[in-house]
Amino acid sequence: MVTLLGAAGAVGRSISDALNQQATPYRVVGRDRAALTKSFGHDKLAEITTWDPDNPAAARAALHGSDTIVYLIGVPYHQFHLHPIVMKQTLDAAIAEGVQRILLIGTVYPYGKPITTPVTEQHPRQPHTYKGKMRKQAEDLLLQAEAGGKLRATILRLPDFYGPNVEKSFLDSLFKAAATGGTANMLGPVDPPHEFVFIPDVGPVVTALLQTEGAWGHMWNLAGAGAMTQREIAERVFRMAGTKPRIRVAGKNLLRLMGLFNPLLREMVEMHYLLTTPVLLDDSALHKLLGTIHKTPYDEGLRLSLEAARAASPKPAH
Repeated sequence: MVTLLGAAGAVGRSISDALNQQATPYRVVGRDRAALTKSFGHDKLAEITTWDPDNPAAARAALHGSDTIVYLIGVPYHQFHLHPIVMKQTLDAAIAEGVQRILLIGTVYPYGKPITTPVTEQHPRQPHTYKGKMRKQAEDLLLQAEAGGKLRATILRLPDFYGPNVEKSFLDSLFKAAATGGTANMLGPVDPPHEFVFIPDVGPVVTALLQTEGAWGHMWNLAGAGAMTQREIAERVFRMAGTKPRIRVAGKNLLRLMGLFNPLLREMVEMHYLLTTPVLLDDSALHKLLGTIHKTPYDEGLRLSLEAARAASPKPAH
């Protein structure tokens, strides 16, 4: 049984779609049954289970019968200290239940400021931010379990992402603004190169890794469909919408000021380096392992995301 742990987000839904393509039953586990039911209640292949990682018995019960876990757990942005804690709780329960493999969906945070462009998997993990250090601690716990022979493990590292109805994306405001004739709120600067992975492309890569013996015991990068500036992305989306670009850019100083009143924005200040010194991933090793990897071109992904925003926008009253 494949278990998607922390599955209610966009990446979890992408993986579930890929499992459906293969008619593979799976389990989704999270704290919030309502959120899981909203995302997976319609799917006959999905088994919905809630858990409490703070309760060892409940954590074990949620993982009972699983041989493979895809670890998707996120924590509130102002509580990153929980990353290694929840990873330890998960590993304890998984090992006790005889789980054989864990695939962690990771981020670029543990790399820290890039010392090469692009960044391969051999780039040092030298995070200079608190969030990067907490992410690295969680990864290290998993890698230690792998090295100790307690289970097999691998990490798939993603850049920023976007896609239809993906609200936790830097680009979400852009699609909604273009769909409704509004002004997009964007984090800047918007002129350095950046990369985004299209969320629906992630699921097939994950299922391919789960089926590839050589994937385990390593870390893998999945890059986007190339580098592009956020300004160019905005111009393309507004052009697709048939309107002139209207964007409002918040730089680091404005983020810091707004952070006085908004805890989420305050926590984003230390990660601002990702916009000024972007981490552009080299995923040639993943291509060598898996062969052809489908990557949706930006124009198609942006169009699909804009269409979804239009469909979801309130319709004018008549």
